[in-house]
Amino acid sequence: MAVDVEEMLRLYGLMVRIRNFELKMVEIFTARMKAGDFPGALHTYCGEEAIAVGVCGVLRPDDYVFSTHRGHGHALAKGADLNKMVAELNGRASGLSRGFGGSMHLYDPSIGFMGTTGVVGGNLPLCLGTAYASVALGGTFVTVAFFGEGAASQGSFHESVNMAAVMRWPVVYVCENNLYAATTHVAVNCPLENIADRAKGYGIPGAVVDGNDVLAVREAAVEAIERARSGCGPTLIECKTYRHHPHCMVIPEHRPPKECREWHAKDPIESFAASLMRIHATTRDTLDAIEAREVGLLEAAVKFMRESPLPDPATVGDYLWA
Repeated sequence: MAVDVEEMLRLYGLMVRIRNFELKMVEIFTARMKAGDFPGALHTYCGEEAIAVGVCGVLRPDDYVFSTHRGHGHALAKGADLNKMVAELNGRASGLSRGFGGSMHLYDPSIGFMGTTGVVGGNLPLCLGTAYASVALGGTFVTVAFFGEGAASQGSFHESVNMAAVMRWPVVYVCENNLYAATTHVAVNCPLENIADRAKGYGIPGAVVDGNDVLAVREAAVEAIERARSGCGPTLIECKTYRHHPHCMVIPEHRPPKECREWHAKDPIESFAASLMRIHATTRDTLDAIEAREVGLLEAAVKFMRESPLPDPATVGDYLWA
């Protein structure tokens, strides 16, 4: 599917939004931790922006996304409000989950974002609910489940993919293979070179793409989504990528410095910018303007957060269901 210049610039802007958001949250969380105010673990999405944007950029508003512990990028790419995102990560009542959820419990059903979770692979059985609903209701909406390569060795992955394949439900499984499940290299828990090869065991397509190339991810997503929407069942997409930061802010860096440098040189945002200018789709001035706009929106979101109240503890029961 051809991508026009306007769409490519939109994708670029979304990637920049996610990167800026994550870096600002690291800055705020670091300051809070130094002040003795521990805000919880922060799993940043820096380096993986092309995946969320490439996939979510071709979804419809009525499609669903089930995310992970590293889900800020998925939420923003699906259309989550930037103000509410900043507020939620900082425990403010104006946040997506009214300040009670934080980084790993973001929800916005109004845009089809069905939540992040701290349980590895915990979203994979849940995604079958909306997939079944699409069939039962005679709809054509699709469900996307993001997960890491570590989750691909969980029983929940195999059970979910098996059922979706047997029932031909409209699910797109997106494995974000950043090589490390926390501190464990993928070679330790997977005997295959490619996670996508596991699709063969379930009789569904498996695709391996460069997770740092937003257009390559988008192309694979378009094919998988169209297949799911037409009633042909699920697809497993493996996106090879690398996170720029350690697993989370409370675990020190353990990966080889040379490996980090090599992957950082493949930065998805810088690579996309260079590509856009190389094919004369845009200019540096236009990209700078997009970046400046995103900086302004983020600054406004931080201001919104700081002016928002903390949640009333007495209301926590209002958001629990038996």
